[in-house]
Amino acid sequence: MILATIGRAAAPRRLSAVRWSSESTSVETPSSAGSVGSKGLEILGTEYASDGWTNATSAILEKTGRELLHKPAHPLAILKELIFKEFPAFAHYDAISPVVSTYLNFDSLGFSEDHPGRSRTDTYYINQKTLLRTHTSAHQLQLLRAGRQNNRSILDQAKNSSAAPGNERFLVAADVYRRDEIDASHYPVFHQMEGVCTFLRGEIKHELPRPKTTRPVPHSEASVEAGSVAQLSDTTQIGKDNPIQPEHTPEEVAFVVEHMKKTMNNMVVQILTKAVAAQKKSGESTDGGQTEFPVRWIDASFPFTSPSWEMEVLFQGEWLEICGCGVMKQSILDEAGMADRVGWAFGFGLERLAMLLFGVPDIRLFWSTDPRFADQFAPGRINTFKPFSRHPSCTKDVSFWLPAGGEFHENDLMDMVRETAGDLVEGVKLIDSFTHPKTGKASRCYRINYCSMDRNVTNEEINAIQEQVREHMVKRLGVTLR
Repeated sequence: MILATIGRAAAPRRLSAVRWSSESTSVETPSSAGSVGSKGLEILGTEYASDGWTNATSAILEKTGRELLHKPAHPLAILKELIFKEFPAFAHYDAISPVVSTYLNFDSLGFSEDHPGRSRTDTYYINQKTLLRTHTSAHQLQLLRAGRQNNRSILDQAKNSSAAPGNERFLVAADVYRRDEIDASHYPVFHQMEGVCTFLRGEIKHELPRPKTTRPVPHSEASVEAGSVAQLSDTTQIGKDNPIQPEHTPEEVAFVVEHMKKTMNNMVVQILTKAVAAQKKSGESTDGGQTEFPVRWIDASFPFTSPSWEMEVLFQGEWLEICGCGVMKQSILDEAGMADRVGWAFGFGLERLAMLLFGVPDIRLFWSTDPRFADQFAPGRINTFKPFSRHPSCTKDVSFWLPAGGEFHENDLMDMVRETAGDLVEGVKLIDSFTHPKTGKASRCYRINYCSMDRNVTNEEINAIQEQVREHMVKRLGVTLR
């Protein structure tokens, strides 16, 4: 059982999630997958022009039509509904198109022009002004503004639009896209849950020094009790390295932060408690299953919140980031026409929470259509995944010289390998790096581990794929094979 190994490593390392992370004119409901043509791209039935920034591949665009969050028996959809139920006073969105403008994804959130997140090595661009969202935060300004302007074309797409008629509180569950490394916990398409909660500044003055329990927080708003499955640790402090925004008073920030952390703590405790209960029901806890989870708060930095924090859970001997959060940048609320409000925002990675909740060991499994995986789950039911037979893996190494005078970015290699081999690739890892003492040429050696989740593969099949990988490395990345 995967959870049985949590906390056993002598020196757990921190495994970071990618960013928590131009204005769209509408919120669209996905209908079909996308494709890349000679003159442009078609995504969810809409055509987009391509240009020199275009780097979204057909393999990635195909994922836009999978709609895992709308399959009731899928673990991610089960988790989404679980979280939605914990926030009945929030508007719920789960069908917003992944195509957004660079303005909404970056500029509106305060990303600097030279922020690495804007790079083509990190982000899937449709064209210079349009991309596949890299985080659900791309919809903060869009939804806040829709609430203030009473834009019914957007507001009516909430599953429970009457809960927060002005979008003063909302959740967004959606697929997000990022070029990234290849291993058991990273995938170029994953899912996030965005949460935004705002307060009228005038009302806060009357409720200090602490949030009242009448405020809309999850059902499980009682304080985390001793003996909880989660051992919470928070030694963070607000200061010059994690500052209050000049537009806010210390009293406002204290109110918002306490409300936010209480909400986050209880959300994580609820999920971990359900995970342990599922273990006990399946009998895993009597066989060394993990029943306690260290959880810690650490200081963080995001362009769109300050002060900011991350939550991490010790998972498989590694500190796994599951949430980024903080006090919303007032500039976002001001631009939305909500200068009279302050608020907090969070972003949860649903795959990482689902791995904890269902005991799923490999992020690729969430995309599997193998009935041995899919048939283990049912709508509204939390149960521990029972691994089926692991198919044999095949390891291939590839060594090469970096292009002279050119650029090489590891994410370009990862994306090329994924496009060529698909989900047959279990992991890609740098195993050697050196610079020739006489020529100054730089060399890299990567180990590619091929392992199918649902069938046996032959050496001949993998050899053919590896040869394609090698050919594409030369043509696309400009490297020289060794």
